[in-house]
Amino acid sequence: MDGPNTKPYHIPSDAVWFITGCSSGIGQALVHHITTHHPTHRVVATARNPASLSLPTSSNNPNLLALALDVTSQASIDAALHETLAHFHRIDVLVNNAGYTLVGDTEVAADAESRALLDTNFWGVVNLTKRALRIMREDNSRSGGARGGVILNVSSMGGFIGFPGSAFYHASKFAVEGFTEAVARELPGEWNIHLSNIEPGGVKTNYATTSLKTMAHGRHPAYDHPNYPANALLAYMGQEENRRAWAEPKAIARAMVSIVSRGRRIPIRVPLGADAFGMISMELESIKKDLEEVRETSLGVGETEQLDSIGFLQRD
Repeated sequence: MDGPNTKPYHIPSDAVWFITGCSSGIGQALVHHITTHHPTHRVVATARNPASLSLPTSSNNPNLLALALDVTSQASIDAALHETLAHFHRIDVLVNNAGYTLVGDTEVAADAESRALLDTNFWGVVNLTKRALRIMREDNSRSGGARGGVILNVSSMGGFIGFPGSAFYHASKFAVEGFTEAVARELPGEWNIHLSNIEPGGVKTNYATTSLKTMAHGRHPAYDHPNYPANALLAYMGQEENRRAWAEPKAIARAMVSIVSRGRRIPIRVPLGADAFGMISMELESIKKDLEEVRETSLGVGETEQLDSIGFLQRD
């Protein structure tokens, strides 16, 4: 299939970035990196409370716009995008970064807290992406710039591999990755709109501290043995020393800008960090072993012509 992610992307010299979740972590680092190293680019930095933003330059910088944005509110999304277009007239790069994690034992998870996580981590991405597609297809060319753009959805290596203790976080990131891949294949190449899942490993953000929420009902007593899988992982995350080797947010930000700015095609998945690259590589090998183990059973179902009939869906 010939889609936009098979073609190179060339970012404008005055690109407009719209970034969610900028009050800390990767979003904050991305704002600082762009304004410092790409001063001709324009940045829309968003947060639920704009007063929480730590902006790198004075508020009268014409290339920097701080806006309130609640990604779970369609009205808030529409208002932020409307103000962005009124100010900068287009959006070249959308970075869906806002999100958090929920940890605990799946059996005790309440529907409300599980759905709230999906509302932020997944539906926020969906609703911003749907609106950005029209902007990149129509408004960008009307503003005198190039048609198209890039949508970077900040997933995680946890969007490719599921780990114990965060089932709904992983569900949200797997959903983001499937959504991103499907939409990327849905768009005609001439629209020049590129999508990518950014998959960091451990990053020195609030992910394991203030952005980490524990299920309201606490832990389930059946899972309280210290050697059970979720407990081992949560104990690891809780030790600051274990987070010492995690990547700095500024390194993630630098890599994200590099992927967009290098004038080459933008891959549908971009692992960031030795842990993400290594774990995903090992997971791929494990998947291959599983496929070989069930090869006879799998190929014993249906006809061999089934594969040939969907050849048009295969990636180049």
